[in-house]
This record gives sequence, C-alpha cells and structure tokens, in this order.
Amino acid sequence: MSGRKKIAILGSGNWGSAIAKIIGNNVAQSTKFAEPINMWVFEEMFQGRKLTEIINTEHENVKYLPGHKLPTNVVAESDAVKAVTGAELLIFVLPHQFISRLCDQIANHVLHGAIGISLIKGIDEGPSGLRLISEIIREKLDIDMSVLMGANIASEVADDKFCETTIGSKTIEHGLLFKELLQKPNFRITVVEEAHTVEICGALKKIEELEQEMLNGQKLQGPQSSAEVHRILKRKQLVEKFPLFTAIYEICFEGKSVGDFVLCLQNHPEHM
Repeated sequence: MSGRKKIAILGSGNWGSAIAKIIGNNVAQSTKFAEPINMWVFEEMFQGRKLTEIINTEHENVKYLPGHKLPTNVVAESDAVKAVTGAELLIFVLPHQFISRLCDQIANHVLHGAIGISLIKGIDEGPSGLRLISEIIREKLDIDMSVLMGANIASEVADDKFCETTIGSKTIEHGLLFKELLQKPNFRITVVEEAHTVEICGALKKIEELEQEMLNGQKLQGPQSSAEVHRILKRKQLVEKFPLFTAIYEICFEGKSVGDFVLCLQNHPEHM
C-alpha cells in the first residue's frame, strides 16, 4: 500500500462512534491517512429522521453517543459496499452476531491487499463450534486481521479519560500502523504479536459483562468457560502455546491436581 490510506469504519454504535471520533481527529493531523472516512451505519429512524442524515448534518450520533461531536471528516454511509469501496484499512466494530452477514455483503468489494482490525468482543458459535471473530472475517474476506481488545468503556474513551488497550497482530507492522491510527495521549496502545491471546482475553471480558448484565453480578460457570477456550485452542492447534489455559482445563475436566497449576507457572514464568 502506498500514498494516503483510505479508511472504512464498519459499525456506528457507542463504541464505533467513540472510535470514529479518535480516528477522525488523528487523520486530520496526519499525512498518512486519507479523508473523508466512511463509517457504515445501519440505517434507522431517530425522532423522524434518518440516523445517517443526522450524523452528516449535526456531526453527532445522537442515538448511540449523544453529547459527543464527531469530526466533520467522518461521513455516515448506509450502504456497506459503498463504505468499503477503495478502503485499504477496515475497522470492524459492530455486534458480533452481525459480522458473518456483513462479510458476505462486502466480500466481493474489498480492495485486494486491504487489512483489517477487529474491535469486536465475543466468540461466534456456529455448526462447526466456537470461532474467533477475526477468524471469520479473515476467512470470508481473505485479508490479514489484527485485533484490539481492552477493558474499555465507550463513554470513557469518548470523554478522553485515560484508558489502555492492546493490539494483537501476527504482522507487527500492521499492528503498528493501526496503533498510529488509533492511539492518542489518553488512549494508550501496546502492540503484541499474540493476536489470538488478545482476542480470547477480550472474549472472556465479554463473559464478565454478561455476568453483570444478565445475572446481576452472579458468576457464570468458570469451568465451562475454560472448556470453551480449550476447544478453540485445540482446534487451532495452539494448546502448547497457552499452558495456563490448558492447566485450568485439565484441573477442571481431566482430574489434574491444583499443584499442576503451580508447576505450570514454574515451568512457564514468561506467562505470569
């Protein structure tokens, strides 16, 4: 890729809008990225007006992130194909249950050589079992994928409160490029090469959120969570790379003693 890089943001909820605010401001001060920035919006009516119309005239997502002005270089687009046409950088930030359908819509229109980053927490469960969201995007669109995951709340990011997050990328230069696009003084980013680790931790954070929202703070079954994580690692042939997850699974389901967990920590101090 050369020249100014065109960007498409796929998703416009509170998290998507908060990220659009960051990207728009960063792009306005950079010579590396192109304007305008397309933000795909699932069209809906709000107080008698189209949401895209409101965003493009008032520069505010009044439904999902009220009180926060979006940079004028962020343009709401209701057509997903138009939003991604010509874009070299794709930022996925929509509810995970819609990702498969969206990818099918845009698959034949994504620029060859484009790269993407997923900010989507969650694990998809389909006929073939559990799958990471970035894996679905990568397979359907044939693009290199990074992930951004952290204990971030959209309103706090939009309010410029200090937050930290992590980008996982198998291709480190892609991770660093997305860091340049997304980092700001109060939104600090660390880039690591363990993309799957970052995404799995992000998915487990979604489990914590479900505990609060659906169970009034009661805990979900921890052993079952470890079983789901282990299924993913086994299918991806990554079991040996994640000894802590593996030790927890073996203690819960294979009768290993808790002492084996301590032994695992001793044998793999780099994972502490």
